[in-house]
Amino acid sequence: MEITKKKVVKSVYYYKDIQDIFEYGEATFSEKAALSFFDEIVFVTRNLESHYLLHPECRHLETKSKIYRNIIFGSYLIIYRITPHRIEVLRAFHGSRSPKSIKKSRNIKVD
Repeated sequence: MEITKKKVVKSVYYYKDIQDIFEYGEATFSEKAALSFFDEIVFVTRNLESHYLLHPECRHLETKSKIYRNIIFGSYLIIYRITPHRIEVLRAFHGSRSPKSIKKSRNIKVD
């Protein structure tokens, strides 16, 4: 079965989240470690273009069509939505966030 490649677009919330993750990593570990983790996040989200079905449905955003998925990346969840024409990367949360805050991702509009 051939998987159709889809364009990956990212929300402004996602960009803010990964910036915060980088700053936390830089302050806690080192700039080199934070940059390495940041590069891995960027690589994983870029590969969603053709690997969007490999990740599980987000258990906090369940739907019949399973359009909300998450990438478990270390202690983080990267939430994305599959639409007919593209993949929308919505947020990057620390796994300790409350399910209520994760559910708000459903309302994010991506331009």
